[in-house]
Amino acid sequence: MDRLIYIAMNGAKHSLIQQAVTANNLANASTTAYKSQINAFRAVPVVGPGTATRTFVVDSTPGADLSSGTMQSTGRPLDVAVQGDGWIAVQDAKGQEAYTRNGSLQVTSSGQLVTSNGLPVIGDGGPISIPPDSEVTVGQDGTISVVTNSQYNATSAVARIKLVNPPDASMVRGDDGLFRQANGQPAATDAAVSLASGTLEASNVSSVNALISMIDQSRFFDMQVQLLQKAGENDTKALQVLSLSA
Repeated sequence: MDRLIYIAMNGAKHSLIQQAVTANNLANASTTAYKSQINAFRAVPVVGPGTATRTFVVDSTPGADLSSGTMQSTGRPLDVAVQGDGWIAVQDAKGQEAYTRNGSLQVTSSGQLVTSNGLPVIGDGGPISIPPDSEVTVGQDGTISVVTNSQYNATSAVARIKLVNPPDASMVRGDDGLFRQANGQPAATDAAVSLASGTLEASNVSSVNALISMIDQSRFFDMQVQLLQKAGENDTKALQVLSLSA
């Protein structure tokens, strides 16, 4: 079988992977604090008989664009956005520490402070609990203060959100959309990380760039399909020549 088929199929396969990543980014263009995925590919020379310019495409280590999205004012006390670099610590579905920049917080009926996805927010001493019937405010340093109905003039700090700022190079995205350190260890609290109350960070996905990438990747896929068709035509013509010479 023509070796061109293997090379073209390899290119088409990775083109579809890129399209899937771009489509996922585009679908999350309005998701709070979403960080766009990056799938990088590199060319690897094909070893063996044939032209030396032949190459396969292989995956490089996937990553994420960790640049900040735009800040959008909401006026809601429990909406917070990380200013500059940093992350909010949360507890994932397995009870392990993970990190997000989605600061759309809420208090459950049991008094637990969670994200909009229902993940418990971690404080200096673990998941944060809010006293019942309390008015909650979040300070710039992540301090959770409450005013109870019986103490209108008394504000008390009940916890402090764990804010971290590990190096971007050490952060990896999990299948659940949360980030963790590559070494699997919890990050240390960083007092320099600050929050803006009444604000949410928007997705850093550019819809225009994503659409352009979709078009480019679609054309690349079409090119690989045309190569497959050309390989089929070459095989047909070769069979015709062989049948004439027979």
